[in-house]
Amino acid sequence: MSLDLIDSHAHLDLPDFAPDFDDVLKRAANAGVNTLITIGIDIPSNKKAVELAAVYDHVYATVGIHPCDSASATAEALSELADLAISPKVVAIGETGLDFYHKPYSEANQLNTLVYQLDLAVQTGKPIVIHSRQADATIAPLLVDWANGHPSHPKGVIHCFGGNIEMADRYIKAGFYISLGGYVTYPSSRKTYDVYRYIPGERLLLETDCPFLPPQGKRGERNEPSYLVQTAQALADIREIPVEELARATARNVRRLFGLPEIG
Repeated sequence: MSLDLIDSHAHLDLPDFAPDFDDVLKRAANAGVNTLITIGIDIPSNKKAVELAAVYDHVYATVGIHPCDSASATAEALSELADLAISPKVVAIGETGLDFYHKPYSEANQLNTLVYQLDLAVQTGKPIVIHSRQADATIAPLLVDWANGHPSHPKGVIHCFGGNIEMADRYIKAGFYISLGGYVTYPSSRKTYDVYRYIPGERLLLETDCPFLPPQGKRGERNEPSYLVQTAQALADIREIPVEELARATARNVRRLFGLPEIG
């Protein structure tokens, strides 16, 4: 079985991958994960993501400031972020958003940093990569208003979505894509299979969020892009479609959202 998969959200800049980075990429390619998007979360991470994208043809980057790093969003850092955003192969702004799970946090800092990045996305014509943890009630209306205010702008993706059908529908109607990761393979996710089936095929993305959130068979290990195959198979089984169909659809969606070239 040969799949065409895209890992739409990986953190390849993290030191977890330094010892065997090229082997990680080889295993991904052998598994059919042909394109990778490495996600920036702060200025050093953004710089590394841009560097990786410059070196590897099939790696693309996003640049952003994660809500848990919003205290680092000084005027100087935001100016540097804007400069990095126009780098070649930067395909989106983010990971940004709101995180009310990790404490302590400043909601004001997170909101200010998010709004800056939403504006930067519009200025650069790029979509946004959204992190929302225990914050949907606050972030959803803000994102819907932003989307309605920029009807012709590419919206973005809600990464690692963990909400219900009503919340998924709210984001989808606003123009966002929904991304699912290795947690769909966990036994605890059975209660949300209805959500995974509800998301339209044309709005669905796959991700690893590696090195975090490995699929069930790899729990306790470092996650990596090659493991996306297990997530794809599990989700295809849940949606009762062939895994090849799911892979084609999600890869097509990533290319459409982020403006990536077709392979071959």
